[in-house]
Amino acid sequence: MPNRTLRQVVEGQTLISAVADTSVRAAAIAMANSKVGAIMVVDGSGQLTGLFTERDVLNRVVAKGLDPDKTLLSAVMTSSLQTATPDKPLVHALHMMFEGGFRHVPVVENGRPIGMVSARNALGLEICQFEKELKDRDHIAELL
Repeated sequence: MPNRTLRQVVEGQTLISAVADTSVRAAAIAMANSKVGAIMVVDGSGQLTGLFTERDVLNRVVAKGLDPDKTLLSAVMTSSLQTATPDKPLVHALHMMFEGGFRHVPVVENGRPIGMVSARNALGLEICQFEKELKDRDHIAELL
């Protein structure tokens, strides 16, 4: 299977980000419109300061009875992030997710996000390659 770098995985992604004083509702709308499960929180200079995920909406906002219009991302985002640099292989990010029990790894270069690897979309090409290898193996077995 190919061993893509994180730069290759995130190339072409549209960055979905917001500043810390964005309301949870506005962030959730941006996430829904973009069909993503997380939004990166950045400061005025574009440096990554946090991450807000669909799990955060559920566990930190809805389950706690907070008003999504009045609650700011700064109050409910994860600010102690684990990130990866774009030169790392995809397997590095997958290992981070497995060990940490989370689903998103921001890919950061010089403190600025350049993309996001998620458990849901990270394996796209690898799954296709794996399926092709299975078919090739079956074909070889038939020939033998």
